[in-house]
Amino acid sequence: MTEERPVQWLDDAEMAAWRSYIVATLKLRQRLHRELADRHDVSLTDYEVLVCLELQPEQRMRMSELAVLMGSTKSRLSHQVGRLEDAGVVRRVRDPEDKRGVITELTKDGVALLQSAAPTHVEGVREHLIDLLSPEEQATIASAFGRVLDHLTEVES
Repeated sequence: MTEERPVQWLDDAEMAAWRSYIVATLKLRQRLHRELADRHDVSLTDYEVLVCLELQPEQRMRMSELAVLMGSTKSRLSHQVGRLEDAGVVRRVRDPEDKRGVITELTKDGVALLQSAAPTHVEGVREHLIDLLSPEEQATIASAFGRVLDHLTEVES
């Protein structure tokens, strides 16, 4: 039987860091979503799927890999990709190397949507985050969250 460690509660500075991160991240994602939805009729999470595909060789990737990259479950991603497929911005095909696998690929309409929506998204990211930070703060955030991402990737493996 393992002995439980006592909880190390957050002190005021740690709590301030945590709360400002969590609330600001939520509000930032909501704002970026609203801008994309209002101007381009695409959600932030759908936009992120399209970006992930656009960054891949041949603008395609296996659903299982896309789910990991998106931090999503296969089931949730399957529903999301189904909606994107109905909208004509992606298509699913069987993996020619593994008939059990499914590949999602960007369509011409998906590329066009990305080209239209990307300036709105980048302007929002700049206005609501990047331009509010000094270059040193940007480097600190990149370093800190790089470590968080590495840690979370390692514990998921």
